[in-house]
Amino acid sequence: MTRTISSLIASHDPEMPAIGAPGRVWLSYSELRDLSAEVAVALHTIGIGRGDRVAIVLPNGPEMATAFITIAQVATTAPLNPGYNQEEYTFYLKDLKAKAILVGADYDGPALPAAADCGVSVLRLSFDESGPSGAFKIASDIILGAADVSAPAEDDVALILHTSGTTSRPKIVPLTQANVHASAQNIRTSLALKSNDRCLNVMPLFHIHGLIAAVSASLAAGAQISCASGFNALGFFAQLEEVRPTWYSAVPTMHQAILARAGRNQQIIESANLRFVRSSSASLPAPVMESLAATFKAPVIEAYGMTEATHQMCCNPLPPRAQKPGSVGMEAGPEVRIAHEAENRILDPSSTGEIVISGPNVTLGYENNQTANEDSFFEADGKRWFRTGDQGAFDGDRYLRLTGRLKEIINRGGEKISPLEVDAVLLRHPEIAQIVCFAVPHDKLGEEIAAAAVLTEGSTLSETDIRAFASKHLVKFKVPKSVLILEEIPKGATGKIQRIGMAEKLGLAGA
Repeated sequence: MTRTISSLIASHDPEMPAIGAPGRVWLSYSELRDLSAEVAVALHTIGIGRGDRVAIVLPNGPEMATAFITIAQVATTAPLNPGYNQEEYTFYLKDLKAKAILVGADYDGPALPAAADCGVSVLRLSFDESGPSGAFKIASDIILGAADVSAPAEDDVALILHTSGTTSRPKIVPLTQANVHASAQNIRTSLALKSNDRCLNVMPLFHIHGLIAAVSASLAAGAQISCASGFNALGFFAQLEEVRPTWYSAVPTMHQAILARAGRNQQIIESANLRFVRSSSASLPAPVMESLAATFKAPVIEAYGMTEATHQMCCNPLPPRAQKPGSVGMEAGPEVRIAHEAENRILDPSSTGEIVISGPNVTLGYENNQTANEDSFFEADGKRWFRTGDQGAFDGDRYLRLTGRLKEIINRGGEKISPLEVDAVLLRHPEIAQIVCFAVPHDKLGEEIAAAAVLTEGSTLSETDIRAFASKHLVKFKVPKSVLILEEIPKGATGKIQRIGMAEKLGLAGA
């Protein structure tokens, strides 16, 4: 069988549910395969085919999931954040060299003038909310000419995403059909997904986590995926009760928001019967992992992923093997090694160094960016390795522990501080609900450590109290110089906290 997205859904029981949504009728695997054929005809008729790039701007939900799965069987998909402004859409459409952009039938937002500025054709998606989840039609007023109607091969690009780009121009990450297929199968294997599993997806579907871990891995297993319209901590427990999933996957900030409301939803939690809870896309603090496991009475499977790996690299194993708090687990797909941060050589696994990966789910390279490729890839031990930019080490059981992003390690006058380590210590305080430590400029030391905290409901904890707690558990140079107590910590579009730039966001850049 070829390693393509088409092959992920080719052989499952046609009558089994595939795609759903809270309050909606399920779409079966037979209907999903029929939809794939209909979308191929529609796109080919419009003049879009193999190798053409289609940007997708749709809200979260089952239609976003099926748009990705079906269009990727015909052309190259490029999901974009529906929250972008016109200037951002213009940048991404030009950078992608998109041939068309897919929006909702009633959409009238900033992507339209951006598309007009870039000469990008607009496709409209319509659907019947009373019909099967994810079923849709594509229409266009423009015929673009002849298209390559041959099916994409393993090495064709299925999905294009940009890196988040904290301090420089975002890089284009092309992911092939084989990359997506490999990663979906890796996650399916790691989680032992079967056809009777059901995932509740709350992750944004313009993001690799939701597209691959929730949607693609579920489809690879012939399982079911219910796509919520987005994450809302108020609505999560109602969705849990209605959908009755066997698992869900989220980022740590979402898990923390869920835990904050768990106390008033005990009855739903007790009847939930989750097989496991998955966390990825940022390090899950050990206290949060332990609290999740105790709350849902289910193992918490922390995974380690990034866009360039088509998401997953490592994963904590399922029982009876141990889930280690503070660890991102074991190799789960690609080969994972520790490399010297400045030299192209692999180190002993117990050494602390840069995490590197090699395997069929790893991107072949950034698009039109020779400098980034030269910096990010190297040959060693007969393999091509990708530098993740993360620092870490394996323990004696081959579980990987992250010590931080190399760019986020705080250099306080030559003393190196891992913000992840300080986060984990401060989260042990029972009145701290969320914490993020980050670098702030210092005129003599270069950098100093600061923190932003969200307290539990009713707490009167002060900055002085938090620093005093830190002083009891950390050496003096790791104690945050300042602590801001906030109602909410600023997050990126996917719910992740971004340490780089946090000082500027909170007005501490001149500290």
